[in-house]
Amino acid sequence: MVLPLLLAANGLTLGGVDEAASAYKQGDYGTAVREWRPLAEQGNSGAQLNLGYMYDNGYGVSRNYNEAIMWYRKAAEQGNHRAQYNLGLMYEGGYGVPQDNVQAHMWYDIAGVAVAVSYRDYVAREMTSAQVAEAQRLASEWIGSHLGQAGEAKTQMATR
Repeated sequence: MVLPLLLAANGLTLGGVDEAASAYKQGDYGTAVREWRPLAEQGNSGAQLNLGYMYDNGYGVSRNYNEAIMWYRKAAEQGNHRAQYNLGLMYEGGYGVPQDNVQAHMWYDIAGVAVAVSYRDYVAREMTSAQVAEAQRLASEWIGSHLGQAGEAKTQMATR
């Protein structure tokens, strides 16, 4: 299971995290959701990612792609690369949003992690050059507005 590994990678060290991780590992998804929700509502991007994952897969809650997207977006806005990648998946597959390769490409570009780049390149094969250019422009704008000066180097890398 990937989720427990995401806990450490996303800096979840607040109370409730141990309980959530333990519950998740034991298959008690309802408890995991109850433990992550307050952390997510307080702005913890790792908890937001995990809560999005639970809604995305229907673990401990009814599957709800709209809720998953909301939590992924909150985490993505804080720079959580896994949430950014997951948004790309949602747009590519049309889960809870209209299928949109431009948005999928944009989120994969923003995530910038190796697996996201391979998905971005895969999606690009189904796009026109104008759509790829639009996705790159949107990614550059998002990175610039969220990272400011620190995002310039990443923006240059993301639009190659």
